[in-house]
Amino acid sequence: MSNRRQFLAATGSAFAALMASGCVSLRGSAPSGQRLNMAGYGPLKTDPKGLLDLPEGFSYRLISSLGDAMDDGGTVPDKADGMGCIDIGNNEIVLIRNHELVASDDSGGPIAKGFGTHNGSILPGGTTNIVLDATTLEIKRQFRSLGGTIRNCSGGITPWQSWLTCEEAPTGPGQKYGDGLALNHGWVFDVPANATGLIDAVPLRAMGRFNHEAACVDPETGFVYMTEDRDDGVLYRFKPNTPGQLAKGGQLQAMVIDGITDTRNWDAISMTARKQFTVSWVDLDNVEAPKDDLRLRAKAKGAALIARGEGIHMGENALYFCSTNGGAKTLGQIFCLQPGRGLGPDKVELFFESESESQFNYGDNLCVAPNGHLVICEDQYTDIVDNHLRGITPEGRPYDFGRLHMQSELAGGCFSPDGKWFFVNAYAPTRTLAITGPWHT
Repeated sequence: MSNRRQFLAATGSAFAALMASGCVSLRGSAPSGQRLNMAGYGPLKTDPKGLLDLPEGFSYRLISSLGDAMDDGGTVPDKADGMGCIDIGNNEIVLIRNHELVASDDSGGPIAKGFGTHNGSILPGGTTNIVLDATTLEIKRQFRSLGGTIRNCSGGITPWQSWLTCEEAPTGPGQKYGDGLALNHGWVFDVPANATGLIDAVPLRAMGRFNHEAACVDPETGFVYMTEDRDDGVLYRFKPNTPGQLAKGGQLQAMVIDGITDTRNWDAISMTARKQFTVSWVDLDNVEAPKDDLRLRAKAKGAALIARGEGIHMGENALYFCSTNGGAKTLGQIFCLQPGRGLGPDKVELFFESESESQFNYGDNLCVAPNGHLVICEDQYTDIVDNHLRGITPEGRPYDFGRLHMQSELAGGCFSPDGKWFFVNAYAPTRTLAITGPWHT
């Protein structure tokens, strides 16, 4: 199987159904609980274990938890965030899981090598790999695969069988929160799925230094799209000199939308659903941005503002990305971008904008289910959180898919390559779950 086919399988084979006629977009229109349930799989059933409510016919199993012993002598670290699932052959799949750790957090044991240090000690942020039997989900190996980084928030899988893990931490010596740091941070790192332990941590500097969130790769072009978690962020695109070999450099760009400078809809409605806008891209220079001003320089060149860009997911013909607090109600937006791939201009539209907390409240990571629905992980910003897994149909109708009973965010949602299992993290304390059920009903 070619790398491209492997990649498309890993993102969910039914994505094409969602994309068959372009981005299907409707503004939120289902405020009642009854109508939300009618759009999805029915009402949520109370979990007797008190962890995660799901619809009838769906079940979960706990795969990995904070403090579990790993094969490298360490223990599973906390703050599990973005995650990807890749088929590595021999009836094995691997979950590559981010840990959004900072210098003061417990690393889960000594880290032999990594990118950066804090007061001489290797920083605890990075990734862990969980190798599973693809049939039984038995853990075959579990180990630390990247160390020495800060706040690895989200990322994205690649056609070359790896996970791009992104630092949400543009800081360094002499900068805000940078006391004790030896190096500048705010980079992307490439973690291979076939890693057997800690990799050499090589920052992909040409991809830019900013408050990274997530990434995805267009398998047709090799372009990498990246979100930025800031109220005044932009959407980035990296055009590699050699597709699939990001370390060889390339050109970083920012998205410009024809006639739109601000997609947030905060002060006035500038983007309405079901309307496509033409996209162009402006080149950015000095992308290592020692002043952490990349987004500001992009805006000065006409780049459109995105409110806290979070999860991003690539399908065969289009990609979706989430704005956590965009929209007139500041509850979140989802955009759809269709790359032209040399056949025409890129197009973007507002796919969904939440109008009530019952639709979704501060969406974060997102992916596509085997039936073509979007699945969004919530990360609410309230003293007491009530985070859900929210679904959105191809027609734009939202519904509840899961409800977490922990006081934690949901993160890292991704499907197994065969589409049977949906993996998701509870952020802290780390819980990694596998959900299965009648996805196509």
